[in-house]
Amino acid sequence: MKKLKPILHSKYFYIGLLFLTILYSIFYLSLPRFSKLNHEDNHYFGTILEMKIEGDVLTLELGGKENILGNYFFQSEEEKNNFLENYQLGDQIHLKGTLSLPKNNTVPNLFNYKEYLKRKGIYYIMQIDTIEKVEDNQNLFYQIKNSILKHIDSYQGKAYLKAFILGDTSLLSNQAVVSYQNNGISHLLAISGAQVSLFSGILLFILKKLHLNEKKSFLLTILFLSFYMFLSGNTPSISRAVVLFGLLSINKLLKWQIKTLYLFIMTFCILVLTNPYSLFEVGFQYSFMISFYLILMQKKLKNTQSYVKGLLQISMISFLVSFPISIYYFYQINLFSIGLNLIFVPLVSFIVFPLSLLAFLLPFLDSVFFWLTQLMEELSFFFSNSIVWNTIWKKPHIGWIILYYGCLTLWLCYRKKIGLLGIGILLCYQYFYLSLFPQNFFLMIDVGQGDSLLIHSHNQTMLIDTGGKISYSKEPWQERQTKSLSDTTLLPLLKSLGIRKLDYLVLSHGDYDHMGESINLVNHFKVESVILNHDSLNLLEQELVEVLNKKRIPYYKNVKELILNNNKLSFLNHKLYDNENDNSNVIYFEFNGIKILLTGDAGTEVEEDIIKKYHLNNIDILKVGHHGSKTSTSNKLIDEIHPRYSIISVGKNNRYHHPNKEVLDILENSIIYRTDIDGSIMFKIKNNQLEIETCTP
Repeated sequence: MKKLKPILHSKYFYIGLLFLTILYSIFYLSLPRFSKLNHEDNHYFGTILEMKIEGDVLTLELGGKENILGNYFFQSEEEKNNFLENYQLGDQIHLKGTLSLPKNNTVPNLFNYKEYLKRKGIYYIMQIDTIEKVEDNQNLFYQIKNSILKHIDSYQGKAYLKAFILGDTSLLSNQAVVSYQNNGISHLLAISGAQVSLFSGILLFILKKLHLNEKKSFLLTILFLSFYMFLSGNTPSISRAVVLFGLLSINKLLKWQIKTLYLFIMTFCILVLTNPYSLFEVGFQYSFMISFYLILMQKKLKNTQSYVKGLLQISMISFLVSFPISIYYFYQINLFSIGLNLIFVPLVSFIVFPLSLLAFLLPFLDSVFFWLTQLMEELSFFFSNSIVWNTIWKKPHIGWIILYYGCLTLWLCYRKKIGLLGIGILLCYQYFYLSLFPQNFFLMIDVGQGDSLLIHSHNQTMLIDTGGKISYSKEPWQERQTKSLSDTTLLPLLKSLGIRKLDYLVLSHGDYDHMGESINLVNHFKVESVILNHDSLNLLEQELVEVLNKKRIPYYKNVKELILNNNKLSFLNHKLYDNENDNSNVIYFEFNGIKILLTGDAGTEVEEDIIKKYHLNNIDILKVGHHGSKTSTSNKLIDEIHPRYSIISVGKNNRYHHPNKEVLDILENSIIYRTDIDGSIMFKIKNNQLEIETCTP
């Protein structure tokens, strides 16, 4: 033990440990991983590790020969209630269903579900046909967790009890979660070092009153926190806090006097060596980076006399440290979040979280806790809606992030002004990226069975159609929280590309699959002007116009042409037909020498009229009409325009069976791209040449 002590005090030991950990992680992550299951297997025996019920959908995470994710749709409310009464965590079950591989993201820069599951050791998703219980749970830990979950479910404030006690935010409304994210305070919903400190402090105090010696007190506290880590799902923030507490306790008991920074590095290495995939978790990155810099600044923070000043310094450091992580994953920053943390951190740390523990133990406090969390939620909504300080940032390159942290370290830790100057240069570079490096691209966005095309030329941007998924009415027990296509796809995509406004939102026509997301888009993104088709307004278009008038956004009908950064877009269809599809805007333009024709949902009659009226030939890119329906894309049109590339926006396994085989045969002399097969399709235009990239599922 005496020989070990000087080694543990040496900085070179921790440098070496860190180096070996990174080396091991690179080696581990580079190894190919293969599933032990056969995709043709339709039976699975496993243990319920996690389960979530939302509306009529049951999602199970199962452990067995290999972990899988299972989805099941309840056929009735009675079946749903029966499952809730008879199944719980730890039960052994037998499933029958169909295995399928999870998909990659089909839109650039967005969340990759397949990689996320892979990091959890899940390679298959089962669409479950039948569920049969084999054996009731026999695991004591799961029995305790089930009892806690059952206890919490009886509370009015169960959504926030689950969040603050178990780190589970699944019951919170999407609107609330988005408001916390927009305000930069969503970290308060994650179980972190503050909660662990409170738990450990209470336990140590109680054990001291019971006259247990220090060694036994710390041991029991570590055991309890380890169990709590299991209860809360081993999230990165609580894992870091518990492991670090354990190392600090050992350090104190053995009187080794090892620096906190060294123990923090050891904590990092333990967690990464245990699971190298944790490096990719956002919570892990936030937790370790912020904690690392706060430990580095520990002495300077201790010298701060005022609580408010200290909290402001911590908020500022946390903001600066989390900045590159936030813009890498969420593409926006709320500049007011430092001030909001001054309000919400004391509120949660000293009132809401302690009250959640009291309410859990004393159910009569449930109504008080519920009222307080509703007040906190309303406060977040107020700031989210009234103070708009969100700034949009293009998704940064990893090299930029490394340079940023290098400059931040120089400035915070060594007081080098060159570090502050470097941060300023990096921020200017990232914020004005599109101005510094003008780009020309045309992107067919995968929005399922619908259309949405993004055109960007230097500093101007146009979106043609928004897509839209029609939702059907359901019984109350079937209702589930859903996010709109614009919230999950369009807005994150625009922000990730560094686009802060749309100069034009062009809607080909009034069908829902082309403009269903338009109202949500103009409510949450800056739109300069909207272009409608030449037909009379349908109900959906009238709703949009009401919103446009309220927001004072100009809109135009029967437009002949638009100019997008010196590129003229010609609107070819001005004749009135007897249906919405045929009255689609048909747009032709030359984009840096590349000829593009967009036909909306216009049918063969419209195509014939346009051929007669305009001389169109040698089209480089054709947006195939009406998702490849047989009502569009005639032989006459294709023989006239000879498209080099044909792109079809279509949903996978859609009920209309688009695209039609006859249409595909007509297009056989062009190169066909389909969003259901190729995902989003990007055409980059450089020196009058096309570079094509797809985002394959």
